[in-house]
Amino acid sequence: MKILWITNPIFPDLSKALGSEVPVIGGWMYGLANDLVRKGISLTVATSRPNIKEYHSIVNGIDYYLLAGKTPNVEYDVSLEKEWRKIINDIKPDLVHIHGIEFAHGLALMKACPDLSYVISIQGLISIISRYYISGISTSEIRKNITFFDIIKRESIFNAQKKFEKRGRKVEKEYLRLATNVIGRTTWDHNHVKTINPNCKYHFCNESLRDEFYSAKKWNINLKNNHTIFLSQASYPIKGLHKVIEAIYLLKKVFPNIKLRIAGDDIIKTDSFSKRLKLRGYAKYIKALLQKYELEERISFLGHLNSEEMIDEYLNCHVFICPSSIENSPNSLGEAQLLGVPSIASYVGGVPDMVTQMKTGLLYRFEEVEMLAQHIATLFTNDNLAISISMGGIDTGTKRHDRNKNLKRTLEIYNQIISR
Repeated sequence: MKILWITNPIFPDLSKALGSEVPVIGGWMYGLANDLVRKGISLTVATSRPNIKEYHSIVNGIDYYLLAGKTPNVEYDVSLEKEWRKIINDIKPDLVHIHGIEFAHGLALMKACPDLSYVISIQGLISIISRYYISGISTSEIRKNITFFDIIKRESIFNAQKKFEKRGRKVEKEYLRLATNVIGRTTWDHNHVKTINPNCKYHFCNESLRDEFYSAKKWNINLKNNHTIFLSQASYPIKGLHKVIEAIYLLKKVFPNIKLRIAGDDIIKTDSFSKRLKLRGYAKYIKALLQKYELEERISFLGHLNSEEMIDEYLNCHVFICPSSIENSPNSLGEAQLLGVPSIASYVGGVPDMVTQMKTGLLYRFEEVEMLAQHIATLFTNDNLAISISMGGIDTGTKRHDRNKNLKRTLEIYNQIISR
């Protein structure tokens, strides 16, 4: 069986071959790719980048193609159509699997070679996500915090929302209109996919996680850092950092040592002229909130973390929070559950499919910061509940992210589509 994957991240093996920095995103795909190769699948992985030299190499049993586009992947690049035809003529795949439909390079393949068998995996749905981009921030606050960088680069929160909406309309919905087969994993993505294209075949398949999380130690209540909260990212409004800050403000007198640790770049750092110049509007808003609530010393941005570093943060925290205004099925929540970290998540998108209230986590409405604060306080003070949720998370996470089951299901889907 010959399978062609279209991805946006450049896989680690290819990054190393190119002498580039290894990405910290998309880790769940790497393990599945290796599992497929071990099952005897002939796997090709392809992506594109603008203004680079084309590259083709076989690394650890996977055939990699890097295409040289003319435009960023968020825009449709007609020049890629010719390149895709060449690759398809070379490898003649039985099936093309497109991972995520937020980027347009795979759409160029679908239009260049419409007679191939395709399946597309839903990651997020930016056409729907755009509705929630503002994430409860008032219009006056957004306007007040627009920065020089926002104006020059047209990157204000308003602009970013419009870009999501445009990409969703021009790229994502076009994918779904052309799709005959879709892989999803939540009630939320199923309902939106079937609304856009009632005639497509929807295949359910859970995702596997990064290799390191399966062999890692589990969370231990006796080894945690008391009253420490961990977030996996917080770089733009959808991820809900501003709501977590409001909740922490409500708790800081009760828990004087409360701390928030966040994976990712320090978006509020302004210790140089260039960083002050590049400050984004959302970061300025966060900076103002921290000053208003006198919480500057309670928050730490940790930079980009690899798998092992992420595991350390999960295991050391008291509570993990997924506070987004919209999500499909966040892998960070799956990672936390697999490790047994007591978790709180906003009741949005596909998240309710992952959390059973009081058993595998605690849920709250995104805008209800008081409810979030009380959930945090509950897990800080109720060790029995924290342990119970930890055990429930391990059980549900282990079943949902079972590598063998997910590999078997992926192969079933491939065979079903090819046989038709």
